[in-house]
Parts: sequence; structure tokens; C-alpha cells
Amino acid sequence: MKRTHHCSELRPAHAGQVVTLEGWVHSRRDLGGVIFIDVRDREGRTQTVFDPSDLPRDLFERAAGLRSECVVRVTGKVRVRPAGTTNPKIETGEIEVLATHLEVLNFADVLPFPVDDPDAASKVNEELRLKYRYLDLRRPEMIRNLRLRSKIAAATRNYMDEQGFLEVETPILFKSTPEGAREFLVPNRRDPGTFYALPQSPQQFKQILMVGGVERYYQLARCFRDEDQRADRQLEFTQIDIEMSFVEREDIYALIEGLLQRIWKVALDIDIPTPFRRMPYREAIDRYGIDKPDTRFGMELADFTEEFRHSTFKVFSGAVANGGVVKALNAKGMAGATQGQMDAMTEIAKSFGAKGLAYIKVEGGEWKSPIVKFFGETEKSALASKLGMEEGDLILFAADQWLNACEILGKIRLYCAELLRAQGRLQVPADRFDFLWVVDFPLLSFDKEQNRWYSSHHPFTAPVAEDIGFLKSDPKKVRGQHYDIVVNGVELGGGSIRIHQPDVQKTVFEEVLQIPPEETRLRFGYMLEAFRFGAPPHGGIALGFDRLNAILCGTPSIRDVIAFPKTAKGVCLMTDSPAPVSPRQLRELHIQIKSGKTQSGETNTPLP
Repeated sequence: MKRTHHCSELRPAHAGQVVTLEGWVHSRRDLGGVIFIDVRDREGRTQTVFDPSDLPRDLFERAAGLRSECVVRVTGKVRVRPAGTTNPKIETGEIEVLATHLEVLNFADVLPFPVDDPDAASKVNEELRLKYRYLDLRRPEMIRNLRLRSKIAAATRNYMDEQGFLEVETPILFKSTPEGAREFLVPNRRDPGTFYALPQSPQQFKQILMVGGVERYYQLARCFRDEDQRADRQLEFTQIDIEMSFVEREDIYALIEGLLQRIWKVALDIDIPTPFRRMPYREAIDRYGIDKPDTRFGMELADFTEEFRHSTFKVFSGAVANGGVVKALNAKGMAGATQGQMDAMTEIAKSFGAKGLAYIKVEGGEWKSPIVKFFGETEKSALASKLGMEEGDLILFAADQWLNACEILGKIRLYCAELLRAQGRLQVPADRFDFLWVVDFPLLSFDKEQNRWYSSHHPFTAPVAEDIGFLKSDPKKVRGQHYDIVVNGVELGGGSIRIHQPDVQKTVFEEVLQIPPEETRLRFGYMLEAFRFGAPPHGGIALGFDRLNAILCGTPSIRDVIAFPKTAKGVCLMTDSPAPVSPRQLRELHIQIKSGKTQSGETNTPLP
């Protein structure tokens, strides 16, 4: 018989039925001569019973010789478990299958790690899990993650279809446009010396689709960036990519709020209230020290620039005199921080160029700090009032240029929050999701080393209409129509209203970003030409699909929601890639490697 039921389906109502299950041996137990084998498939587990009094000897011995992860087909009769033997931990825990037939479909060697341990992810080295990813995927936690990912993809497609969007696939082989992250290049065998590039995003194609009259486009797009790995980044990743014509920012906000509302309902059965909060970029930096603030807890930054403008403490007053600010943070209840923790916070400050970290500990009714002696009563009063200082508090300071001072304390704020969470003194409910839009980013940032402006988002972002006049005269004043969607301190995605006028786009390329006209023509000429033939106003957004899934699955690493991820070094341990290629392949591509590896046993021969 072929499989009649999945291993999660059988209930007491099936008692007396003859069924066939197929799956892996999850566990085998020999209790008083009777063998109990839990058979597991993708859907769940069922206990099967091999009683020697009811079975041929060879069949019973076959069952006794099984080890974990052998693939089997078991036929037998369903019966209700005897009183006191039910297992409430599995869906089929009220029944068992009394086996009458066993077929071993495949034997399994001894596994390098157990797949039936729910704590395997924390006990087993991640590199070992990635080397044997096909075994890791058998763990119920990983199947749950992939199942949820599939549901989220389906919910996204259903929602976008309801909103009138067309799913359009854009090319994977693109041209090099070296703005932003480093690209992966693909040599072109047919025209030596030319290369494709794998897309960092479908940005330019989706804008061209708007020129083409598609109006509403989306895709679950594969993207590639040759950048250093982190827990929330991979060399190849998926994003929910969206573009719309004839829209303003509010239209994008409403669309995405509806999408996320749908996804959270499907994935977690949680109703997200809308509309989401809006927070200008400057306010986010000023209050939280980061442009993706976690607003589930306080510890906000406070400004003391005016209070210390004429202070006798020259570190603070000197920073203000140089155009900087004085910011402070109250890490509530952390006056007892260890020396190691204080050193870690000091290192955070130093990583931003600070010489050290000024602090005050409120202990035993006193302010303990080497800098307090420099403070006047007015300054002390302002600190106590603004920061709500109490016994046990730790006050941390940063005196620097505005952005640097805020970012120092922003990093320290998150570090303190992690310490307090670990100690159980900062309670954040697992089902709390604080969404907000961060808006009004600066259109441009200045690179001191290259002495030029560069795009804060990307060069296709439209400036806020009333700021266009500052593009040439005072670029730092120009705000972009750029927006990020943030939840619990994680940037889910970002987008913008695009420039659709060819003259404005050309000005940004050549006069603001200082891209030479010939380079502009080579890299973006086809876009500027397309815009000449009637480009509609348009805008869009891209959401990190892997990051979104990691949040919904409750895992800190996107590797746990990707079937076959790379390591932190960009390596697939299962397939051992990237790997050297043969000299013949290199010759066909007209490529010569001056240093590096070739396939074992072969030498790289120079090009003729």
C-alpha cells in the first residue's frame, strides 16, 4: 500500500482502520520485548508498535535493527492507546498503529548530530548544521520556519493581486552600476572583456516598467550583494519588490500597512493597528540615536547643549563651542554595572572616535563620578530634572558633533537594553510589535575623504519638492522623499518617490553627485532616454523578505529561515562553494588568474 495518511492525521476516530505511513524513524524504543517506533514525516509523528507475538520473526528483527532516520513504510491497524500511555506533546498522542507490515525504503548511517533534539540549534555547532543542511532541515523547527515562509509568500501574492499589481520577473543578468554595495560580476564568454552583474535590486528595471505603463508591479525578487555577512544579511537574498505609478508617499504607506497587517494575521493571528506612527529622521536620531529605533522601551536621549554651553567642564563646553552638542542617557537601574560592562560601553564610544565615556553613578544617595566636581548647581538641577535621576541610575554622556554624539549613545542604549533583558529587568512582551515609518531623511550625505556628496538612499530618490532649490546651493538642506518601515528596532525595508523628470535626474547625477557626463551616459543613459518619452510620477519600496520571516519565526538570524544559506564568510559548506574552476573554463572566458586557486591537480595557464 502507498501512504494513506500523514503522520499528524490519525485520531481515535480512526481506530480499527488499516493505514500506511511513510517517513523517517524518529525514535526507537524496546520496552519489554515490544518495539515502539515513532515515524515522522513533514507533518508530524505517529507511534507504531511492533509486537513479536503478532509478527513474523523476520519482520520483527527488521524493526529491531532500525536506527534513527531510516526511511520506512509501515502498515498496521489504528488503536487507541491504553490508559495512562497517551502523549499530549504530539497531535497523534491518543492513538498508535499496531504494525503488520514494515518495508525499509532506505537505511541511514549514524547521524553527525541528532535531529530529534529540540535544542539542537543551540547545542550543535552551526557550521556542522550547515554542512549537513539536509539533516538540519528535518528538525521540526526548520520545517516550521519554511512552512511559515511559504504561507507569508502566498499571503503577499494574494494581497498584491487583490490590489491590482502584476507580478513581473526582471532580469538576473544586468549591467554593472557600482553605486552602493559591491556587485557580483559575471564574465561574458561571447564578448571577451565585458561582464554582466547580478542585480543588487531590480531598481532600474522596475522604474522602466513604470515608463512602460505597467503602473503596479511587484515580485519576490532575488538580489545579490557582495558584502560582509551579518546575522541579518546574506550574499543572496529575497525582497518583496514593489513599484507604483501616479502615487505619493501616503499611498505607499497605506499599501504596505495593509500588506503587513495581512501577513501578521496569517502568520501569527495578530491584528496590527494602523496607521503606523510617523517619525522624522532627525527626531529618531535625536531621541534614540539610530534611524531604526526600538520604541518598545524608554531610555531616550536628552539634550544638554545649552545647559553646558558655558560650563567649567571644558570637555562639554569645548564640544559646544566647536558646533557640537552634549547628549545624555539614563540607563535606569544600571549603577551597579560591572567594570567589564563599563569598559564595553567605553569601547563603543571609542569606536566612534570619542576619547572615553563620561558617566555618573547614583549610589548611596550620592552622584559618583570624576566629572561631577566640575558641575554647577544649575547644571546638576537640569540633569536631575530632565533625566529623572534616582538611586541606582547610570547616566552616560556624549559630547561631539550632533550625529556622532547621538549614535554613540544610541549604540550604548541598545547594549544596556540587552543587559537589562538578560537580567530580567527589562520586560518586552514577545507578541508586541511597534511599527513606525521613519521619514524625511536627508537626500544626500557628504563623504569627507572623497570630498563629494553621495546619495543617502540611491540616486533615483526624489527630493522633497520645496527643497529642490537647495540642490546646488546647499545640498545638506535637501530632504529626500525616502521612507523606511521599522519594527522593534529592525528595518524591514525602505523606498522612495522617484525622480521622473529627466532634467532633475541629470542634475542629480552630474552636478550634485559629480558623475561625469560620459559616465552618466554609459551607466544611466537608457533611463534618461526612457524618461524623455513620458515617465509617470512613481515610487516604490522593497521589504527584506528573509528579515521579515526571521521576525515572524522569532529567530535572530535569517539563516534559520533560508533553506540553503551561506556562512558568515559567504561559503556554502554543504556544496563546498565557491570553488576553483578548471583552466579550460577560464580560457573559454578569457580570464587569467594572477594569484589564487585552480582546481586540484591542474595549473592555470596564461592567456595566449
